[in-house]
Amino acid sequence: PEQLKGDRSVGPPADVFAFFAVAFLAGQLAENLRRADVMVEAASEKIADLEAFNRNVIDHLASGLLTMDAAGRVLTSNRAAAAITGWPGPVSGGSAVEALQLPAEFAADLASASAAPLPLGGGEHGVIFTFQDVTDIKGLERTAQMRQRLAAVGEMAAGIAHEIRNPLASMSGAMQVLRGELPLSAEQAQLMDIVLRESDRLNATISSFLAYARPGRVDVTRVDARRPVQDTAALLKNSPETSEHHVIDVVVPATPVWLDADEHQLRQIVWNLATNGLKAMPRGGRLEMFVAVEGDDALIGVRDQGTGIPPEEVDAIFHPFRGSFGRGTGLGLAIVHRIVTDYNGRIDVQSAVGRGTTIVARFPAPRASGVRPPAAPTGD
Repeated sequence: PEQLKGDRSVGPPADVFAFFAVAFLAGQLAENLRRADVMVEAASEKIADLEAFNRNVIDHLASGLLTMDAAGRVLTSNRAAAAITGWPGPVSGGSAVEALQLPAEFAADLASASAAPLPLGGGEHGVIFTFQDVTDIKGLERTAQMRQRLAAVGEMAAGIAHEIRNPLASMSGAMQVLRGELPLSAEQAQLMDIVLRESDRLNATISSFLAYARPGRVDVTRVDARRPVQDTAALLKNSPETSEHHVIDVVVPATPVWLDADEHQLRQIVWNLATNGLKAMPRGGRLEMFVAVEGDDALIGVRDQGTGIPPEEVDAIFHPFRGSFGRGTGLGLAIVHRIVTDYNGRIDVQSAVGRGTTIVARFPAPRASGVRPPAAPTGD
């Protein structure tokens, strides 16, 4: 026994070494597992960040993006897609044909040649749609076309001024001299008056044409937009353009609405819009002239209760020589459009046949007061 005790004291038993070996290996495995968990968590965060980034990029695309599976169900869509299509509810899982408002003949050919294919895995394929709202583009195209026509008209303006206006003035002056010096019968005097009156009308047409085609020099100053509206209303109330059946109202804010513009041009805008509104009400009615601020835009508008404009003719009212009242030069609204676009503004038209028209000129305002335009009448 003493011999055995001495032998055990020489070194630790074998099971002690095994215990330490197992403990060491377990510690290593636990550390490796912890490191793996950390790496997986970091990778998951990176994947989540990447997904969020990709989604953020897709949502901020100006173009609409929508994906569809083989069954025609929407898989994903971005914000622009919802804004362009106007789809009221959640798009995901709904019908792509309904969301995109596609015609039946187009919907039947979606999977073949109408859109880009999208591999979905497992041998299945979907479809990718990309689309844009071209409303603003079409508006810019129309503006560009009008500017091209304006440039072509401007090239002829100088020749017209010399070839027509000057001889016309000479003939009109000669007729006035002859009418004063020659003994004329009543019929001859009437014919002379017709010639002089038509000469004046033709001269007014040429003047309006030149004002449209070849703008004069402008004197841009800080102008309170209320002043030209109020002054024009006062002139109209005592003008032959207004009958006893017309009512002219002015709606302006209590504080100034500033514009950096030529005041003479603003008066021309207001006068042309207002007289156009009066012509649309030959039997009388209410003409409202207003000034307001909406967002960063200063608004000068005229609202009438006249005959209204059919929807298909709204864009054409600003074309030269498109007058529809049987008198005048047909250049009044064309001049308004030219002046407003020269100030980087735009014109909005709302009209209903038989109920009236509202035309608003919007200008970039140097200062906004938050005054909203008056509500349109209900027609009751």
